[in-house]
Amino acid sequence: FLFGVESTACHYNPAQSDDLPDAPNHIEPMKPFMNADFLLPDESSRRLFHDYAAQMPIMDYHCHLPPADIANDSLFRDLAHAWLGGDHYKWRAMRSNGVPEQDITGHAADYQTFLAWARTVPRLIGNPLYHWTHLELQRYFGIYEPLSEKTAPAIWEACNAQLVRPEFGARALLTRMKVRAVGTTDDPADLLEHHIAYAAVRQPGDPVMVPSFRPDRALAIDDIVTWKAYIARLGASANVSIETYQDLTQALDQRHAAFHDLGCRASDHGLIVPYATFTTAQRLETIFTRLMQGLTLSDEESDSFKTAVLLDVGRMNAKRGWAMQLHMAAIRNLNTSMFNLLGPDTGYDAVSDGSIARNLGAFMNALQSEGLLPKTILYSLNPGDLEVLGTVMGCFQDGSIPGKIQCGSAWWFNDHIEGMRRQMISLANLGLLSRFVGMLTDSRSFLSFPRHEYFRRILCALIGGWMESGEIPPDFDTFGAMVQDISYRNAKNYFAIPGVTD
Repeated sequence: FLFGVESTACHYNPAQSDDLPDAPNHIEPMKPFMNADFLLPDESSRRLFHDYAAQMPIMDYHCHLPPADIANDSLFRDLAHAWLGGDHYKWRAMRSNGVPEQDITGHAADYQTFLAWARTVPRLIGNPLYHWTHLELQRYFGIYEPLSEKTAPAIWEACNAQLVRPEFGARALLTRMKVRAVGTTDDPADLLEHHIAYAAVRQPGDPVMVPSFRPDRALAIDDIVTWKAYIARLGASANVSIETYQDLTQALDQRHAAFHDLGCRASDHGLIVPYATFTTAQRLETIFTRLMQGLTLSDEESDSFKTAVLLDVGRMNAKRGWAMQLHMAAIRNLNTSMFNLLGPDTGYDAVSDGSIARNLGAFMNALQSEGLLPKTILYSLNPGDLEVLGTVMGCFQDGSIPGKIQCGSAWWFNDHIEGMRRQMISLANLGLLSRFVGMLTDSRSFLSFPRHEYFRRILCALIGGWMESGEIPPDFDTFGAMVQDISYRNAKNYFAIPGVTD
């Protein structure tokens, strides 16, 4: 196996054969598999990446890493635990390859799960998981051999031998990838004990971990019994007895302040479509009373309540200088039987095709009219919405800060080569690519950070290609600095998380 060694395979050159007198004098050799110039097709792209992008730290402002693992500096018992436990991207791929659920989620991830993954990987060409898998093997373990059923036993042993070392603890893995900060995803009712514990021991230079404020459960009124239980837990966390809508707002604001004290600078909201049904404070109290009585709301009442909660969180964000992330167009848990078996976030979500433009504009306008529109990042899982996001975004830039309203990174089903290119091209066409806050992992895995490298290579290939075609000048000082901004500095400045350094 080529552990730490790059392959140099190339095409046979027919010009060397006397039997082919008409063959060309030279045929370009086959590029090595995922070598140092992977995805960098020309000299300008390579220079932008190697001289500018590669050296930059990482600001992973939206992920799903378990805070306890960072606080406890957890080690991983084996590669399956580190790589496959909780990764529903990989689970979907294995299911598509005919792997039975018993070998995916039927037990704690172990060699059998890893072997199922190794059998799946060669079938994944064209899928970003194929590239991510091999980037992770290369960057963390120094393994350049492609993963397959044949190579699985040796790769399993080689990786496991390294995972027992202290430098493969959760914090060390972040440090190795130059991760300056991660924003985990946390419910307002969470007590944030792991964030508090880590903040107490973190040393200068260690990665910063901050929570992100995700109040989706406060809006989840379709299941009133579960929602009422959640409201009681939220009230206990905030030390507020929630009996009115005003009490709910007070409890959320109390937790918002607690999150802020721990460095949180962003809320996060998962929506199928935006809400924009406006009502009065008096009517909100009536709607809240009906909810607490266990009564089913009309669609109009339900949308009015959800709109009001989101508006109130937006106002809190504006007051404390946070960003508001709106993740739209994900329809969740389509497979009811598997949801009942495994729960949410297990690989049964899809892209929604609902209309978002009118409601999104009305919602943002309501906050803007009060002078309380916060920094806002707009994401849609539907790539057909990119131009909608780009044009709505442009309506609410106010000159207060660069890139106040953002078109978020290609997300989830879109974070592949074409999806990232399309998002950046759309943003360049309709806004300012130069002010883009860049990549996020949206991941539950500590081995996922080479995705930032993947993004940077795609970014450099895009801008380098414009140089090569004469669309922009070969000014590496200007455009190299722009690549560095998009890779790290824009996000660092935009979120302004305390303790994050260059």
